[in-house]
Amino acid sequence: MKQELMDAIQETPVIAAVKDDDGLQNALQNENIRVVFILYGDICSIASIVQRIHAAGKFAIVHVDLIAGLASKEVAVDFIRSQTEADGIISTRPTLIRRARHRGLLTVQRAFILDSLSLTSLSGQLEQGKPDFVEILPGIMPRVIAEISARTQVPVIAGGLLRDKADVMAAMRAGAAAVSTSAPGLWDV
Repeated sequence: MKQELMDAIQETPVIAAVKDDDGLQNALQNENIRVVFILYGDICSIASIVQRIHAAGKFAIVHVDLIAGLASKEVAVDFIRSQTEADGIISTRPTLIRRARHRGLLTVQRAFILDSLSLTSLSGQLEQGKPDFVEILPGIMPRVIAEISARTQVPVIAGGLLRDKADVMAAMRAGAAAVSTSAPGLWDV
């Protein structure tokens, strides 16, 4: 299953990032979307959100840091794995990424690149968690995407502040393996 998900990202590199039920409904109806990043929900609703995504024939990746009611502890990953049947997780926390990897989930380490210090510390975070992907925010920094892609073996997903097709194409040309966006107008790029 994990390899199928990685293949889906490679074949269809625009990932729908959904922040509410309206965004989810748009993603479910879009035939070009194969992978959905879930950026909302709580412990009572996340299983049904994942079920809806799976029922539409798509892969569900849960941002565990954004699910209300989950602590930033490894048991949160266990909950997502056993109670939701999600295909993977996103987190800024390398300990959660490592736990998810050991549980057989696809892992996306999210990193906010704000300055040279955050860029420098990224290597250590990636070494600690060993994610399948690193999501770099904001995703409108082609030069930084190219630098990170050259310095690591971890495929880069560019996310955040992508506003038009030119932003998506610039990220991809810079070496991003995929882009994640909550803008439905970019899901068909």
